Amino acid sequence: MRVSNVTITGVTFAADLSGALFWEEHRLLVVSDLHLEKGSSYATRGVLLPPYDTIATLSRLAAVISRHNPCVVVALGDSFHDRTAHGRLSPEDRDAVGALQSGRDWIWISGNHDPVLPRDLGGTIADEVAIGPITFRHEPTGAPGEIAGHLHPKARVSARGRSMERRCFASDGMRAVMPAFGAYAGGLSIRDAAFTKIFPKNGFVAHLLGDRRVHAIAASRCY
Repeated sequence: MRVSNVTITGVTFAADLSGALFWEEHRLLVVSDLHLEKGSSYATRGVLLPPYDTIATLSRLAAVISRHNPCVVVALGDSFHDRTAHGRLSPEDRDAVGALQSGRDWIWISGNHDPVLPRDLGGTIADEVAIGPITFRHEPTGAPGEIAGHLHPKARVSARGRSMERRCFASDGMRAVMPAFGAYAGGLSIRDAAFTKIFPKNGFVAHLLGDRRVHAIAASRCY
C-alpha cells in the first residue's frame, strides 16, 4: 500500500510513500525540499558526487504526479539547492520540469536555499500559500494548520530485532513537517531540539516511509 492518511486540523491528506502529500478535495499535491542540482553544487566545491540527483528526483516526482494526477502542485521551498542551481539545469531537465507543469497550476514556494526563485521555469512564485485552514510554507513556525518542510525529518525505530532509519512526515494532527523529496537531501532526527519547538512534549507521530507502506509510529518510540 503506497498511501496512508495524515489529518491536519480536520483535513485529510494522502501520505504517499514517495514523501508527497495529496489533498483530494483540491486535487493538490505537495512536495518539499527537492534540492535540485545538489550534486553539481558540491562539485563546484571539489566534492564529487554522481551527477544524477536532479534526474532521479524529477523521475520520482513524475511518478507521483502520474499516480495522483493533481491539478495543483506546491513545491514547498528549497526546490533548488542554491541560488544559481536553476542555471545549471540541463536542457533535458528543463524540458522535464515543463512537462510536469503542463496542464496544471504549479506554485514554487521560496526557501532558505532558494530565496530568489527563477521566473523562466514556469509556475507561480510565493512566500507561502493559504488554502482554507491550511498554510503551506517552507520553514515551520508551529502554527496550527501549517504544512512546512525545511527540517528534513527522519526517524529511527527498532522492529523485529533490527534498527531502521527512514525519512518521515512528522505531525501532531494540528501541523506537519514534510520529509525532503530530493534524492540527495539528508535528514534530521525527529529527536533533535528543533522539533521540540514545533511539537511540545514529543506529542506527535512519525509517519515513516517504509518499503511498501507508510508506518505511523509515536515519536516517543523513536530514537
